[in-house]
Amino acid sequence: MSAGSAVPRLVIAAPASGSGKTTVATGLMAAFTGRGLGVSAHKVGPDYIDPGYHALATGRPGRNLDAYLCGPELLGPLFLHGAAGADLAVVEGVMGLYDGAAGEGELASTAQVAKVLRAPVVLVVDASAQSRSVAALVHGFASWDPEVRVGGVILNKVASDRHEALLRSALEESGVPVLGALRRTDRLRTPSRHLGLVPAAERRREAAESVAAAAEQVAAGCDLAAILAVARGAPPLSDAAWDPYGSWAEVPPRASRPVVAVAGGPAFTFSYAEHAELLAAAGAEVATFDPLRNEQLPEGTAGLVIGGGFPEVYAPDLSANEPLREAVAELAASGAPVAAECAGLLYLSRSLDGRPMCGVLDAEARMSDRLTLGYREAVAVSDSCLATAGTRLRGHEFHRTVAEPGAGAGGAGQAGPAWGLRQPSPRVEGFVRDGVHASYLHTHWAASPAMARRFVERAGSCSVRRPLAG
Repeated sequence: MSAGSAVPRLVIAAPASGSGKTTVATGLMAAFTGRGLGVSAHKVGPDYIDPGYHALATGRPGRNLDAYLCGPELLGPLFLHGAAGADLAVVEGVMGLYDGAAGEGELASTAQVAKVLRAPVVLVVDASAQSRSVAALVHGFASWDPEVRVGGVILNKVASDRHEALLRSALEESGVPVLGALRRTDRLRTPSRHLGLVPAAERRREAAESVAAAAEQVAAGCDLAAILAVARGAPPLSDAAWDPYGSWAEVPPRASRPVVAVAGGPAFTFSYAEHAELLAAAGAEVATFDPLRNEQLPEGTAGLVIGGGFPEVYAPDLSANEPLREAVAELAASGAPVAAECAGLLYLSRSLDGRPMCGVLDAEARMSDRLTLGYREAVAVSDSCLATAGTRLRGHEFHRTVAEPGAGAGGAGQAGPAWGLRQPSPRVEGFVRDGVHASYLHTHWAASPAMARRFVERAGSCSVRRPLAG
């Protein structure tokens, strides 16, 4: 059993969304990091935005733990991979403690992750509109599932010293210790827009100030020593840490590695850390670039990955970078592999909200009033740079845009559809043509590492056949 399997850990959960989980979790991460601990940050569910703030708080990549996308069996290994070398791991939950994938019981819930990780839960309670009733609420959450151990409560949005005294008195008989009490404040508000919080990468200075303020408030209002003691009470895990190199028998020498360019910067912030790790493990040289700033792809690019983000917010600047749009179109026309998820699909379209994009896809994209959100079961309809037809996996959709058409129609010389989806109703979605795979579906490659290997092999054959520079 490795030392990493016994890493101190805790899960920050709440009775419902909006209780203050992100503020408390991020504040704890930053407060403990500021005291010299190596803190590993994790987020339950598919969310990309919170991990960006976690990374600012800890100086380490924020990582996701999603039992729907990756399966419960990968939660422990992925956790141990991310927590390697850490003194403390803090896991921020999603929604309410027992809320999971719709119609799937506890699957993908914070409670399931806490049980799999054998991690104590610290419950963040919005106490703004209650006093003695808080004891009934905490008792209910602590006793609902005997396998979930609630190790303490942090009271949030407390109005005054008298309010705090009433809350603490009510909780004395619950058996669940109060680990902190935080006053109401507007100082910690983070701006939001159509898909939630504004990502940290788009407001780095302000985000860093928000994280520092959260750390200050949490440190002042919480018993950090008691919280650390709760985390240290977590027992060892029997899992082995996930290893991105574990699926590959041999890694090509660096001199022969194809360059895989990965879009980053403020417009493309949605990416799981494991994707770049898998690409490197499969033999790629991963080169990050910013489509808002760089006018050419990284030298020698033989494959391109464009993840999610907010191109709709930056459409004028993306459109104005005509040299890069042309370079992307040229790369796609060469047959090199191009994998685009959600924002990447928008960027590859002919236009976005009327502004010219890369023109790789015969589709027009625009903002919509309708939010598309939810987990999806998917089957690959066409052979592509990521998967063979018939491959099954799970993904997640999260966008307020529409691409018209929404899928390739197939036929001679035309793009075919990428995925067949069952939820919320049967349909095909996305585009596959030559080396291009573009879709709204977000996937987690740790659950399907063969996707990274297939992509890099395709990039390797293209780089040998036709070296590209820019």
